[in-house]
Formats: sequence, structure tokens, C-alpha cells
Amino acid sequence: QVKLVDSGGGLVQAGGSLRLSCAASGRSFSTFHMGWFRQAPGREREFVAAINWRSGSTYYADSVAGRFTISRDAAKNTVYLHVNILKPEDTAVYYCAAQQRYNSGSYYYDYEYDNWSQGTQVTVSS
Repeated sequence: QVKLVDSGGGLVQAGGSLRLSCAASGRSFSTFHMGWFRQAPGREREFVAAINWRSGSTYYADSVAGRFTISRDAAKNTVYLHVNILKPEDTAVYYCAAQQRYNSGSYYYDYEYDNWSQGTQVTVSS
């Protein structure tokens, strides 16, 4: 059973930065993609970013491209999301997720992921 534990959220002013972390544990952890999603109050959960665990290729939602960076430390089974130039509309609970079933390289939809973290709150004040 894979367990994901995230951290790093907080309250920050617009224009500020945070680093979110997500550590995976479990016997023989392996994954195709690790992703970050977010959910704001009253809105559906949405894709933020993903990383191919083997190749390191990265993918971003248009709304965060150029401001957020996803990275991984495979030795630590940890994925990071560096969130920069934060805007009030980035306020949400952020979740990391692990994709353990191959799905033709797809990474965008939350139903493609098998394991989820508990979520970390990011609040951006204007």
C-alpha cells in the first residue's frame, strides 16, 4: 500500500513563493507519473502539474505554466512543487497523487491516479 504525505502549504502574500513536498512510502514503490492537483472551495479538483517518474518529463496546466515547477528526487521517493508568483486565485487545497497503472502516457485526469495525499492548504492574500 502506497502512502503519500504532503507538506509545505501556508499563508503567503500575492507574489510570494512556497515549496510543496510529497513523500511516498510503501513496499516497492513505483509509479508512472506523479501529479499535483488542487481544489478551491466550490470548484472541482483540477490538474496542476505532473512528472514522468522515469524520464523526468514535466507537464503543466496553462494557468500555472511559467510560475510553478514540478521536480522529483527519486532516491527519496519525493516530488516537489515550487509555486512562485502566487496569485489569490491559486488559493486551494493542493494534493499530490501517484499513478501506478500505465495509461498510454496520459497524466491529466484525476481518475488516472491511484493514491492521494491528505492535501495541504495554500492561501494567497491580495
